Amino acid sequence: MRVIRNLQTSVVFLLVSAFSTASFAGVNIDSDVVYGHKDGMALVYDVIKPENANGAAIVYMVSGGWYSRWAPPENRAPQFADMLDAGFTVIPVHHGSAPRYYVPEAYADVSRAIRHIKLHADRHGIDPDRIGVTGGSAGGHLSLMLGLNSDSGKIDASDAVMQQANDVAAVVAYFPPVDLREIAGPNDRFPALDFSLDKAAAISPILYADPNDPPTLLIHGDADDLVNISNSEIMHAEFKKQRVTTNFIVIPGAGHGFRGDDAVVAAAARLEWFKKYLM
Repeated sequence: MRVIRNLQTSVVFLLVSAFSTASFAGVNIDSDVVYGHKDGMALVYDVIKPENANGAAIVYMVSGGWYSRWAPPENRAPQFADMLDAGFTVIPVHHGSAPRYYVPEAYADVSRAIRHIKLHADRHGIDPDRIGVTGGSAGGHLSLMLGLNSDSGKIDASDAVMQQANDVAAVVAYFPPVDLREIAGPNDRFPALDFSLDKAAAISPILYADPNDPPTLLIHGDADDLVNISNSEIMHAEFKKQRVTTNFIVIPGAGHGFRGDDAVVAAAARLEWFKKYLM
């Protein structure tokens, strides 16, 4: 476990400010790419590509409490300034959202999105073997599921998208819930969890770790009162047991949803992870 203390965050703030002012003039956006349909509605992702694109992509799970709220990609892009400046194409993915849809359906959606992105890698100007995934909380959970529960495609599927692999090359998960067997069921705050307990194991990342998993970074605050840090602790321990390339960063005093210095520290660590394993 790595604990961050007394970091020189002022330097990082200067870097982030530079990214924010320099990164967007040459960004190309392919918005609302349809990767599937659900109940007559389109499932979409956006492709935000910098002029200095390095061929690698970072797929971002737009998910908080398994709600997936749409926003114009040009408004969302500033939160990815550091990754865009480094040359990564960033792809925010929207899934079928709570309260209408539940966690297993959200995972099925984002899994399909990865397959669609790979199928259309040439269109997006990316290498299908250099795709990372990231998200926080529910988005962190979905990121782990994508990293840990992949396949090489459904060869017999009639749908060309489903014939594609859904594996990713690297994962960064912020404060993820990892065992849904403990929290599935009726839930007024998070209606996406209101599904039968017998489906919870299939959507719990803690049960899927194996030596073939991609390099995975976990980042969690030790003052998180929504998703307890024990989630990342047990996930990290399981990764080590399975000999998965991993690191676990604890941010002292940080709660759920990093802000201020904590957000800067986490973003810097995430960027370095993707630079190391996607470039």
